[in-house]
Amino acid sequence: MKCMRLGLGALLFATTFTAITHGPAQAQAWPAKPIRLVVPFPPGASNDVLSRITAQNMSPGLGQQIVVENRPGGGGIVGAENVAKSPGDGYSMLNIQASFVANAALRAKLPYEPIADFAYVGMMARGPLLMVVHPSLPVKTVREFLALAKSKPGQVNYGSTGTGSHNHMATELFKRMAGINIVHVPYKGAAPALTDLMGGHIQLVMTSLPSAMTQVQAGRMKALGLASEKRSSFMPQVPTIAEAGVPGYTAEFWWGLVVPVKTPAEITARLGSELAKALQSADLRQRFAGEGAEPSTMNGDAFQRFVSNEITRWRKVAQETGIKPE
Repeated sequence: MKCMRLGLGALLFATTFTAITHGPAQAQAWPAKPIRLVVPFPPGASNDVLSRITAQNMSPGLGQQIVVENRPGGGGIVGAENVAKSPGDGYSMLNIQASFVANAALRAKLPYEPIADFAYVGMMARGPLLMVVHPSLPVKTVREFLALAKSKPGQVNYGSTGTGSHNHMATELFKRMAGINIVHVPYKGAAPALTDLMGGHIQLVMTSLPSAMTQVQAGRMKALGLASEKRSSFMPQVPTIAEAGVPGYTAEFWWGLVVPVKTPAEITARLGSELAKALQSADLRQRFAGEGAEPSTMNGDAFQRFVSNEITRWRKVAQETGIKPE
């Protein structure tokens, strides 16, 4: 009987010790419930579509569903703040993209720190901006466009999806590197900007491939160049802007995943591993192609460096061009 009491005492001590040292967070395996993926924009756009495709392909490996939650507002700031201030328990992720960098580059103060408040899981995808012009414009190449713009300073207009947007900043960088004077006309989205381009009210737009490819093929606009490091498999006949007249110029769309900075490192690593596996899926690649995007296998550490460098790069562009947030 005495031995039995000793045995029970030892068992009780061991259980108590385990609870103290490992804590309740380790009492059950992660993930034990669905994970939410916050998209800081409304449903339907590429940010949302790519996130849903990725979530579907990551879920089986995690053994739990990843639920996409749209939290639009403030050009992505509302959703980013929500995740930055969420518990670091592995059940909140955020989709970030070029606007995440633009917000950091343009605003002296945000309700979160873009690097310090997040742990970086990895990049999901990237896709180039496409330089398109009205078909009546008497140019066939980037060099011919530059010659035209230089011959008519201040007379060529370009459209953007809004002041401080990625394609606004990208076009200002293009303008600065090329040494031309073209005039900015902001719109509330890509659709009205491209409509005005096809109507001949503006002459140039830097836009995503999916928003322009059909119209280019129909002859309603002309594609002059891609703002990527190399030609795209989606439009291999279109040269990069760098090779066609503005050496060193790049400005891509990109998308990736982050979690609150206090998320345990092993959980962040597991999410990164499942993301990398998901990006190998042939189905995912095919569906990404429909959004003009290609999977990127950039891991968390490399992705964090990339974002940090992009903030520095675009902050310099904003300062040199005088771009201010709306």
